[in-house]
Amino acid sequence: MTTDKLMVSVSGVRGRVGEGLTPEVITGFASGFGAWAAARATGGRATIVVGRDSRVSGPMFHRAAIAGLQSVGCDVIDVGVVPTPTVQLAVEFHHAAGGLAITASHNPIEWNALKFIAPSGLFLSAEEGAAMREATSAGIARATWDRLGQVTADPEAVTRHLDAILSLPYLDVEAIRQRRLHVALDCVRGAGSVIMPALLERLGCRVTAINLEPDGRFPHAPEPIAANLADLEALVRTSHADVGFAVDPDVDRLALIDERGRAIGEDYTLALAASVVLQRQKGPVVTNLSTSRIVDDIAAEAGVPVIRAPVGEVHVAIRMRAEGAPVGGEGNGGVIVAGLHLGRDAPAGAALILQLLTDSGGATLSAVTGRWPRYAIVKDKLDRPAGSLDRIYDTLRSAFPGATVDLQDGLRLTWPDSWLHVRPSGTEPIVRVIAEAPTDARARELVARARAPLDAMR
Repeated sequence: MTTDKLMVSVSGVRGRVGEGLTPEVITGFASGFGAWAAARATGGRATIVVGRDSRVSGPMFHRAAIAGLQSVGCDVIDVGVVPTPTVQLAVEFHHAAGGLAITASHNPIEWNALKFIAPSGLFLSAEEGAAMREATSAGIARATWDRLGQVTADPEAVTRHLDAILSLPYLDVEAIRQRRLHVALDCVRGAGSVIMPALLERLGCRVTAINLEPDGRFPHAPEPIAANLADLEALVRTSHADVGFAVDPDVDRLALIDERGRAIGEDYTLALAASVVLQRQKGPVVTNLSTSRIVDDIAAEAGVPVIRAPVGEVHVAIRMRAEGAPVGGEGNGGVIVAGLHLGRDAPAGAALILQLLTDSGGATLSAVTGRWPRYAIVKDKLDRPAGSLDRIYDTLRSAFPGATVDLQDGLRLTWPDSWLHVRPSGTEPIVRVIAEAPTDARARELVARARAPLDAMR
C-alpha cells in the first residue's frame, strides 16, 4: 500500500526522509505499535527493543521512535546501531513484547523505515500488521507522567549475536581458524561495521576492508548486487583475498566475490550456505518465488525438497517454522538458519561460506561454484502503473499457455528449464520483473515479453 508517499507493507513502514517519512510519522507508528504490543502483554505493560542502522536520518528517527514508545507507557531496551538480525535476537533474548528496527535495508540513502518485530523475533505477519493498524486507528491512549516508559541500554547485543553464530553445530570454528582465510570486506558504511570485522577476527580471518565507518554516507548504491560491487571486486584482486563479502546497510543480506574478483550473484549466497547446512542436517529448504533454481539443484543433491513462499522474509520464516526447515532464505543474499533465529542474517551466512571454503580442501570459491550449473537471471524493474495488475497477469497467462502458474505473490510462470516472476515490490513503488533461463538471451526475452503489457499501462 502506498499512501501520501509512504509505503506500508508486510515489510513495515518506509518512505523518503522529509517527504513521506517525518519524525511525526515515526512517532505515530511507534506509539501505535507500542500500544498494540502493550494490549497483548501480560499486565498491559510492554518492553520493546529498539535498534537502528547507520543512516544519516537514523539518530533523529531513533529518538522519535523511543519517544513514541515511552508516550504509551512502553519500556525501551535500546541496542543502538546494530544489524537488524541483532535486534530480532535481542527481542528473543529479553522476552520482549516486540521490537522496532529503524532501517530501510538496501534502499538508497534518502529512505528510512520502521520494521515491526513480534515477540517471536519474526517480523509481523500481514495479519498481525493489519490487526495493529486496526487496533490503533481509533486513537492511542497516552500515558500520564507517572506511567511513562523507561529506557535502558543493552551494549551486549552484538556480542550475544556473535556467540550464537559461533555456537551453530554446522560450524567447525577451530578448523576455520586454522585455514586463516583472507577476506575482503565492504560494509557500505552501514551497521555491518559493528559486527562483520569482529566475526571475521573471531574466525581467524585476515581482513582487508573498505567502508567501515558507520556514518550512513553510502559510497555507492547500497543494494549488494553485482552492479554496485566494483570497488570490492577490485579489492579482492589487489589484495589477493580468498573471498569478498559485501553486506547491505542493516546486514541481513550478503553478496559474494570469488577469488578472481568476480561477483558470483547474490542468489548463490543462499544456495552455497544451504549446502553446508544440508551436509549436516537434512530437511526441506524454503525460499521465495524469485530465487534462482540453483537452490533446487543443491537441494536435489541432498535429497530434500524446495518449498516456495511469497517474497518477504516473514513469509519464508513462517513457512520454515511450519515445515521444520533447517535452512532457507531469499535469493537476494538473505540466509536464514533456523537453529539461530528465523530471520535473514548476513553474519551467519558469512560464517557458513567460510565453513564451505574450509570443507573444500583448499578449493577456491570459483571452483566450488563451478560444480553447479550456471543460469542467467535478469532482474528488471519499472515504475508501478496505476490500477490493478490482475489484467497484466491474465495477459501473460494467455501469452504463455504451457507454463505452470503460481499466484501466491504476483504471477510466477515456470517451465522445466526457466521461470518468470512479475510482482509489485513491497519496499518501493515499482513492479519487479525477474526471469531465469539457461541463457541470457532467453531470460531477457522473457523479461521483455513481460514488460510489454506493463509499459502499455504507463
